[in-house]
Amino acid sequence: MRKSVHQLIVAILIVVVPEMGLTGEMLFSGKTMGTTYRIKIVGDHLGDQEQWQALIDKRLDAVNQSMSTFIADSEIGRFNRFEKIDAPFSISNGFLSVMLAAKRIYQDTDGAWDGTVRPLVNLWGFGTGQMTGRIPSDDDVKTILPATGFYLITISEKGFLMKKSSRVTLDLSSIAKGYGVDDIATALKQNGCTRFLVEIGGEVYASGKKENGDSWKVGINTPRKDAPIDQIYKVVELSDKALATSGDYRNFFENKGKTYSHVIDPRTGYPVKNGVVSVSILSDTCMVADGLATAVMVMGAEKGLDLVNRLENTESLIVVSRSKGSFENIYSKGFTNFEYGKH
Repeated sequence: MRKSVHQLIVAILIVVVPEMGLTGEMLFSGKTMGTTYRIKIVGDHLGDQEQWQALIDKRLDAVNQSMSTFIADSEIGRFNRFEKIDAPFSISNGFLSVMLAAKRIYQDTDGAWDGTVRPLVNLWGFGTGQMTGRIPSDDDVKTILPATGFYLITISEKGFLMKKSSRVTLDLSSIAKGYGVDDIATALKQNGCTRFLVEIGGEVYASGKKENGDSWKVGINTPRKDAPIDQIYKVVELSDKALATSGDYRNFFENKGKTYSHVIDPRTGYPVKNGVVSVSILSDTCMVADGLATAVMVMGAEKGLDLVNRLENTESLIVVSRSKGSFENIYSKGFTNFEYGKH
């Protein structure tokens, strides 16, 4: 049986809805973390655009140098090569804050989010390199599983990590973009900017209001495999809030008529098959929204919704595929308060 492989390396899962006719704004865009970024700031007396660009570049470079698995001497790269068991590995304050947040997400989701899952992702062909469409054997999965598990890493608030297994490695890509968004947002606020939109790889934080006094509007992509990447499914209004979306429709392969998603359950080692095609999370920070969006994809609609409804200042839209290509939208208690046109 012929194998078919479908993959889009960088999937923009959130689309910023364009605004027309605004003045007193600055736009910034570029590449970072293996994807793209777009930043818009508005207001009077913004100052020199080159200074803002320098500030943005400096913060993005720092995040990459800390958490990029593509930079050999990054903090995370050096930690992954560190093989000593129960020996301290010193990390920066930024890396520590991400790891502490990651630990909370790991615990809140009962391990559905796990920053050590990359070896399993690679095993299924969704990591770096060419995707083959090959299904690994059960023995292959059983061999890799003992090398994964966030519990294998001890996190000290004194600023260091320790491994309980020499084989365990980290890949924080499922929350690093969110952290990058938060870091830029913090830097802008610290320098007197209160109205802006920051987007990295589809993850967004909106501060204040637009120049005309309206909330920022952000579009969520249509979760279909054949939909254009800029086709909007829902529009959400944001102000002092983050939005992150995860989906299974841009990165998958088919083998013998079955579809295998890149969303791997860290607890089993296998791609999830729960019908969830897209999860959008609203939260106070983009890092938390980013991690939870991935986790709820793994948890499924029922358990994911229950978790979100128990968390403060957190809302979700879970899109489930039903028969004949139809979708069911499953909302948390307050999500529709942010949906454009719903209130």
